[in-house]
Amino acid sequence: MKKIACVIPARLNSSRFPKKILAPLHGKPLIQWVWEAACQVPFFDSVTLAIDAEETEHVVRQFGGHYRMTSIDCPNGTIRLCELMKRYPLEGDIFVCWQGDEPFLKPEMIQNLLQSVDKDEADIWTLKKKLEDVSLAASPHICKVVTDHKGYAMYFSRSLIPFHRDIPPTSFDQHIGIYAYSRKALEKISTLPMSSVCQKEELEMLNFMYHGLKIRVHETLHEGFGIDLPEHLERAHQKDLNKSNEISKEVS
Repeated sequence: MKKIACVIPARLNSSRFPKKILAPLHGKPLIQWVWEAACQVPFFDSVTLAIDAEETEHVVRQFGGHYRMTSIDCPNGTIRLCELMKRYPLEGDIFVCWQGDEPFLKPEMIQNLLQSVDKDEADIWTLKKKLEDVSLAASPHICKVVTDHKGYAMYFSRSLIPFHRDIPPTSFDQHIGIYAYSRKALEKISTLPMSSVCQKEELEMLNFMYHGLKIRVHETLHEGFGIDLPEHLERAHQKDLNKSNEISKEVS
């Protein structure tokens, strides 16, 4: 079995909700909920928080989380993971990137994500979920994915894909943004220039595919719920932390 390392990128000054990772949720900072959820996943050999501020460091020390400091200039979680791997001795064959604002991911989703890491030829693994609300699928904030017959990604888009020319659509495959990377893939990603298609859609998966990386997309029945805005945190306060699907449907 391959060694699985979980890394939680946690940027302090999010543009849409600054310091959200330290915002209190049911008596604990958000980042602590994410840390504890990841530590409960039996598939992980290690869990590391990748942080970028002393303020975050102070909070993480209080609840005993294992952390490493990274640059404030990392543009996204994947690049933060790449930097972490370069700067520190981090053991692992597969690296799961669990965003620091996602406290509601379930162990079943991680099991779905990692089910083929020991046997297929992918560089990256991610998830999709059937979305039957076509009006919701039309939102550019929801990423859609199309896969081939082996489950490898053909394209990701903010637009509705595939386009239904003659038959009215009944569902689409929604991309669920949690990833697992091989060490080799991360080493390559850290050197990749930005492609024009990635710049247009603002979806990093397209850059990976443009440069030849293979993305395996597994299906899940679950979905997470990222805390992107203050109102998302307010709704999370009203719900049981174990009812992530209920929250996701209400907020989407």
